[in-house]
Amino acid sequence: MPGTLELQALTRQRADHLAHRIAAVNQLAALLDAHWPGGKTIFAKLHSGIALAFLDRYPSPEAAARLTPARIEAFCLRHGYSGRRSGTELLARLRSAPVSASRLSQPVIAGLVRAQTALVRAIQAGLDQLDTAIAKAVAGHPYAPLLADLPRVGVLNLAQIIGEVGPILECATGFEQLAAETGMAPVTRASGKSHTVAFRHATNRYARQSLVTWLDNSRRAGTWASQRYIAARERGQRHPHAIRTLGRAWLRVIWTCWRDKTCYNPALHEPAEQTQAA
Repeated sequence: MPGTLELQALTRQRADHLAHRIAAVNQLAALLDAHWPGGKTIFAKLHSGIALAFLDRYPSPEAAARLTPARIEAFCLRHGYSGRRSGTELLARLRSAPVSASRLSQPVIAGLVRAQTALVRAIQAGLDQLDTAIAKAVAGHPYAPLLADLPRVGVLNLAQIIGEVGPILECATGFEQLAAETGMAPVTRASGKSHTVAFRHATNRYARQSLVTWLDNSRRAGTWASQRYIAARERGQRHPHAIRTLGRAWLRVIWTCWRDKTCYNPALHEPAEQTQAA
């Protein structure tokens, strides 16, 4: 289905952009550590709009030398700061940061900080655009109503599941194929008296990751999923193995919703108690 492949392309590009933003923010943090530690400490997230605006306005220690609590509060008001820190507290954070021993001139530091800030802002703008496109695509996708009520599945994770698991669902002839191609089923080898069960490496890694992200959240939301996970851990399974055990159980639910074209309903699709392996 074209809509499914479009969601797949959007979510994969978003993942790439997110990796680029993390790298750019880490570079900005390293730059500030080397030349202006105070600019890194005043706001919690360097990629937030107000942190980037602050670094644009005060890109060097010299630019921020005359800041007062009143000026900081006025700046925060202009930029819609939603934190609960007063101007005095924010200024104290700024002043308590170590003093840099940088040998670069203040104009050069300002130019470096503004250049890196512009890069982070551009990547964040791209992420915002992708988030809007993904939300719109999910809202109009025919598979979304089937899985939208899964516990703790947000819009982005739902888009990832539809985009990555959807094409497998469209081609799968049964549950076992679905479990194998999404990496939720192990590889079993038997020859004579030898019998081994091993982790499945040859699988769709994008599909497995999209499921694992949601599965780890689902066990925190419902009694059934939590029971399944805890039972797997008590049998000696490590966390990743227990998540895949839970994943096989949830895949049966997803497969049933897909096969019958019925929306997920806890009363219909979840047993009251289920602690054995799928």
